[in-house]
Amino acid sequence: MDKLMLRKTANEVRKDIVTAVHSAKAGHPGGSLSAADIFTYLYFEEMNIDPKDPKKEDRDRFVLSKGHTAPGLYSVLAERGYFPKEDLKTLRHTGSYLQGHPDMKHIPGVDMSSGSLGQGISAAVGMAISAKLSNADYRVYTLLGDGEIQEGQVWEASMLAAHRKLDNLVVIVDNNNLQIDGAIDEVNSPYPIDKKFEAFNFHVINIDGNDFDQIDAAFKEAKTVKGQPTAIIAKTLKGKGVSFMENQVGWHGKAPNDEEYKIAMEDLEKVGEALCQK
Repeated sequence: MDKLMLRKTANEVRKDIVTAVHSAKAGHPGGSLSAADIFTYLYFEEMNIDPKDPKKEDRDRFVLSKGHTAPGLYSVLAERGYFPKEDLKTLRHTGSYLQGHPDMKHIPGVDMSSGSLGQGISAAVGMAISAKLSNADYRVYTLLGDGEIQEGQVWEASMLAAHRKLDNLVVIVDNNNLQIDGAIDEVNSPYPIDKKFEAFNFHVINIDGNDFDQIDAAFKEAKTVKGQPTAIIAKTLKGKGVSFMENQVGWHGKAPNDEEYKIAMEDLEKVGEALCQK
């Protein structure tokens, strides 16, 4: 898929995110929107997957370590054809399979149930070790929040990943600089993030995580790395694409009301129209 189509698809994913969270009257739009470009690249360009066969053995695996941004994952899964887009409107509703956090038992395309912060990367490391032990060539990707990496378990998992030379593992940090209580550098600074992963013997790539050229180059580079895992530190804008949500910590975990939903969709429609003129 070319870069323009990726941008258009990411914009549709953002519309889906806003629609799902609005329908749920709850959820986490900010970090879902910041990571929408990364979700889109992974599922439409990078990963070896098949929506018609979600459990195929040689598929690449993805673990959403920051599980609260499930609206972002669900939206890209729906756009990719794993389940009907219409179902996004049932997010968090009683009886819906689309729970507030990813559920591998009920949602097609979800490889790991997640939500307890810090734990997803450990599952991803286990999957990558499993691939090595069975001489399988699938790759494993995991997306972490920058606030999430304040959890100690993240670094235990990273230590093991480097020790086992897991060059089939890519850790992506969505560095939007905001967590539920404020700016990450004010709450409990994990900076410099790149130097920390380097100290744990990762191959580290710093990018603008909302720029598809840089995203594309980073994942291509990761595939050339041998003998160590890769960490992609993706600088992003929380709430990206929705004017009143951008870089606003208050939109970490609340839903837009009807009036806000209308404005948000208008913002994203304008982005879509501009992309159609390119």
